[in-house]
Amino acid sequence: MFTHLHTHTEYSLLDGLSKIEPLMERAHELGQKSLAITDHGALYGAIEFYQAAKHHDIKPIIGIEAYVAPGSRFEKDSKQRWPYHLTLLAQNETGYRNLLKLSSASHLEGFYYRPRMDRELLEAHSEGLIALSGCPSGEFMTALRNDDEAKAREVAGYYSDLFKGRYYLETMEHGIEQFTKLMPDVFRLAKSLDLPTVLTNDAHYTTPDQHRAHDVLLCIGSNSTMLDEKRFKLDSDRFYLRSEAEMRALFPDHPEAADNTQVIAEQVDINLTFGRTMLPDPGVPEGMTAREFLRQLSEEGLRRRYPHHTDAHLERLHYELDVVAQTGFDEYMLIVRDIAQFAKSHGIRMGVRGSAAASIILYTLDVTDIDPLEYDLVFERFLNPERIGMPDVDFDFADDRREEVIRYTAEKYGRDRVAQIGTFGTLGAKAAIRDTGRALGLEFNAADRIARMIPDHLNISLDESLKQSTELKQAYDAEETTRDLIDTARQLEGVSRHTSTHAAGVVISREPLVEVVPLQRATKKDADEETALPTTQYAMAEIDKIGLLKIDYLGLTNLTILGRAVELIERQRGERVDLLRIPDSDPATAQLLSDGETFGVFQMESAGMRRYVVELKPQNIRELSAMVALFRPGPLEHIPTYIDVKHGRAEVNYLHPDLEGILAETYGVITYQEQVLQIARKFAGYSLGQADVMRKAMGKKIASVMLEERVQFLEGVAKLGYEQRLGEQLFDLIEPFAGYAFNKAHAVCYGTIAYHTAYLKAHYPVEYMAAVLHAANGNSDRIAPGIAECTRLGVPVLQPDVNASEANFSIERLDDGTDAIRFGLAQIKNVGLGGVEALIDERNARGEFVSVEDFARRVPAREMNKRVLESLAKAGALDSLASRAAMITSVDRVLSLAQQEQKLRDTGQTSMFDMFGDEVNTPLPGLELTEEIIPLPQLLAWEMELLGTYISEHPFRAASLRLAPYVTHQAVELTEELGGQDAVIAGTVVNVRALSTKQGKAFAAVTIEDLSGQCELTFWSTEYDAAKSRGLLFEGTVLLAKVAVRPRGGRVNIAALEICAYDYDAGRLAADFVPTKFTIRPGYSRAPQGAAPALPNPPGGPPASPGGLPGGPREGRPDRPDLRLVPPSTDREESEAHVAVPSATHRPGIGGPRRLLITMEETTDEAADRRRVSRICAALDECVGDLPVELCFRVHGNEMRFARGGIDPTRLESLVPRLRAFLGVLGDIAEVGETAEDAPVRREASFVAVGGA
Repeated sequence: MFTHLHTHTEYSLLDGLSKIEPLMERAHELGQKSLAITDHGALYGAIEFYQAAKHHDIKPIIGIEAYVAPGSRFEKDSKQRWPYHLTLLAQNETGYRNLLKLSSASHLEGFYYRPRMDRELLEAHSEGLIALSGCPSGEFMTALRNDDEAKAREVAGYYSDLFKGRYYLETMEHGIEQFTKLMPDVFRLAKSLDLPTVLTNDAHYTTPDQHRAHDVLLCIGSNSTMLDEKRFKLDSDRFYLRSEAEMRALFPDHPEAADNTQVIAEQVDINLTFGRTMLPDPGVPEGMTAREFLRQLSEEGLRRRYPHHTDAHLERLHYELDVVAQTGFDEYMLIVRDIAQFAKSHGIRMGVRGSAAASIILYTLDVTDIDPLEYDLVFERFLNPERIGMPDVDFDFADDRREEVIRYTAEKYGRDRVAQIGTFGTLGAKAAIRDTGRALGLEFNAADRIARMIPDHLNISLDESLKQSTELKQAYDAEETTRDLIDTARQLEGVSRHTSTHAAGVVISREPLVEVVPLQRATKKDADEETALPTTQYAMAEIDKIGLLKIDYLGLTNLTILGRAVELIERQRGERVDLLRIPDSDPATAQLLSDGETFGVFQMESAGMRRYVVELKPQNIRELSAMVALFRPGPLEHIPTYIDVKHGRAEVNYLHPDLEGILAETYGVITYQEQVLQIARKFAGYSLGQADVMRKAMGKKIASVMLEERVQFLEGVAKLGYEQRLGEQLFDLIEPFAGYAFNKAHAVCYGTIAYHTAYLKAHYPVEYMAAVLHAANGNSDRIAPGIAECTRLGVPVLQPDVNASEANFSIERLDDGTDAIRFGLAQIKNVGLGGVEALIDERNARGEFVSVEDFARRVPAREMNKRVLESLAKAGALDSLASRAAMITSVDRVLSLAQQEQKLRDTGQTSMFDMFGDEVNTPLPGLELTEEIIPLPQLLAWEMELLGTYISEHPFRAASLRLAPYVTHQAVELTEELGGQDAVIAGTVVNVRALSTKQGKAFAAVTIEDLSGQCELTFWSTEYDAAKSRGLLFEGTVLLAKVAVRPRGGRVNIAALEICAYDYDAGRLAADFVPTKFTIRPGYSRAPQGAAPALPNPPGGPPASPGGLPGGPREGRPDRPDLRLVPPSTDREESEAHVAVPSATHRPGIGGPRRLLITMEETTDEAADRRRVSRICAALDECVGDLPVELCFRVHGNEMRFARGGIDPTRLESLVPRLRAFLGVLGDIAEVGETAEDAPVRREASFVAVGGA
């Protein structure tokens, strides 16, 4: 009998192709009774291999193809970059544990390009191991390749002494001449040294037909292509799992080499034990058991959590304690408590996710703040006595403090007993296509085109993609290159590509981890730090099987935001907000959600979720939890039913009246897994534990299992006296939901966080948005929309300033008593924390910088290099010292003075002026700033580049006011939800990419930016040629564009249909503008010319009339003033409403009495119009005074004006930015009339002059 002892699987990452299950099937087909796994340098697949082999009745031999350093493993010499190979096989459990230690040490101590062990380690851990001399890269074979027989004898002698009776010289034959010619020498030396030989095949793939696919895999791993003749490759097609006959035919004169494989296999006897729980000591007081301690703490917590507890509370607690005792997880609960206690005692905001919130024990231990009885949460989803397995507590911690909890865990339980958990990235369908295409030498666009045809479904395979995507199937059938690409990618699909650190998983062991699991270095930026925890080579599933305690420590940004916001509220207002005590069903929070103001609200930000939240109008945590649960593939289709029933637009038809008690909470829609369990208990007599076993089984969608469960369910229905037909209907009802229904405990946890974020945003918008921006931490993709949201909320955002900014975003009180958010210095691109910490310390210690010279003398020149200083100047952070243009052009002079001052400080140089002390500076050359004019667009471009957004002014703002009557959507609104519709947008061209189709036709991708953000328009050949001929596609051009929004391959394609340029100088669209070309089909166009504007209806009230518009009153506010229609007057130029525009198009002031004129464009979105007017009126109600207010509604050339009370003119400074934010591009505000200046209301932070003055 022959046994393969040198076998690589997919866990020889990007080198081995064999997946373990097909490998076992092939070995079984070949009649082999034992098989070894020997992956390169790691034991990643050992447990999976062991269990698969047992399943196929094959003896598993766990091994490794080790890398052995030529000298010490601690030496990192580039001359010794290539270590030797050595095949090691575990003979027994002792050998297996030694493999764990050797592999761990090679990664943690010897890693240099590869994980290397050395002779010192081998000598310490050789017991229970069988060694083979290795492939041609082994130390023995390398000596023979170098024609150094003496060295070969020395190497063989060393290892044969180290592995007494367990060392074999490895013989191979793959048809590669340079190695084939060495085999006679191997047999000769073996006889001379009296050492046994063993026949192996360096199997890297399973079957011969996988040779080409394996070659492609090597190209992916080496970043080369099949077109490169010098690429790394195996120069033979024989590296597969060969039959015994094939192997014995290689060396017919040496049958003993093949026979020795069976000798080795018979020596191997490994029995790994699974299912044990190896929990560490949680710190139980002396004289008590863990069970007694847990009961004591839980009962104390029950009295604290429920001061007026009932028998029901006690019964639930004692039931859970009994289940925990029965399953043996008392220590687990105490460990979880210990971790939560540390976090809370150190002010680290935390929560749990998953089913843990269903436990009253964890509620009484203060691990969770969700009352499981209040929300009717099912404990059996957390710990089921009928399906015993390790419970699963997943923690959420504020993401900026997660590492503190991990450090505490390591210090408490031992650094050698705590690690993070490894995971593997695999080649999914799209990745397989793209990587294979690159390896085959295809152009990126060619492979990307095919990848985009793959449906965006989680874990979809290429075979399934061919069934679902007609476009993909047509390309596969018609294009030979595509067919080859897909067929090759199929063989690579699902193969492990790389290892990484699990985002959350932490493992805690009772004994040193190297005794039970192999470790490796953390695969992240701090992997070389001594304090970094290692990661396990085994993935999460294998950790479970071994019986180690694993806990997820997840970092959640929204918890960081909540904590930061609460701190800011206390600092700014002196209020201490306890989120556990805020009222549920708060009106202001409900209104914010109903209005769809969900930016920054946890789980509620996506466009789809926002739309449903607006329709649902959730009032409390329960309804938010339901939305969290339903907004997923599968249940998503039931959201309209949920909403319609809630609002009385539909009725629930229960299959049986007994369902009402289970489904009434969710308006008749099965939303939670717990409801599936309760249905099974109510109608089939299942215990909740049995029902959860059924739910998990049903979720696997295995036909035989489903049939078995159906029979059992129907039997239970009959026993309880229900009709069989009802039972069949119920089973059919719950069957799909068993697979995708949501865990209610998890939904409530996340619904609670969502509610908390919405509450703070509704009541403390400045502090909350400051926390949101603070948490963005330099991410411009988050900062830009965050600042846009601040603008919309009327929260001023101030530009960075060396005399006012902190490192991150901060709150600053303005002269009028209102609060604003100040941009942080470290959030400027190219600056960073290191560049500004010393600057801020200097300012805080000695006061503000009073001049450029003062700044240059005091700034720490070591940290303030030219790049940092230039970025500060271009971002406007030095505007308080001199004009921006002057600072930008004088960076070198400022830096030179700073360096001279730094040199004096460093050298301790003194002068006669030192007798006067610190009050007099040593004379240095003065600074003469150059006054050069820099165009405003350039200044704004730098601002966008360095801040990720515009703070001072947006270059498109002036044009946007003129184009607003034609615009139907903003750039960020062109999402998949508009698929199949047309829209009209306007914006500035910021980028043009010329491309070509597969047929060689030219087209372009043009990035357009408006005040909301950016989108990419596709100009297909016809439109592209026309636009080029008109000279319109240049950066800086402002375009009005009619576009078609089309979903395509999981993304949105926005195709330009019509465009027209905006003439900045003339303040109007180009002369060739034809309005009819920019109308869109009914339902999405603006009101027709000549139509009177439709006034929005007030929320919950009758239609608006000239007697009143929405805007109040809100609780605690006075009644709003009535709106009175303003009749036309000859003293006013009715069609010339004052709008803030560039001076070239400035219009004369409007006559009549002095007043504040608010001009609004009506849109086709009535709900949005209503919200906009309501916000404006509410803001006006806060500033009641004598300055009259006039509202003007405009639809193209038609206007309706209303007078609405008055405001306090001293409040204009703070009020106008808020009102302008509400209006956006759909209107403007100006002070007009006989005594008003003939100029628009001043804009915050606008440039007074460019280049000085």
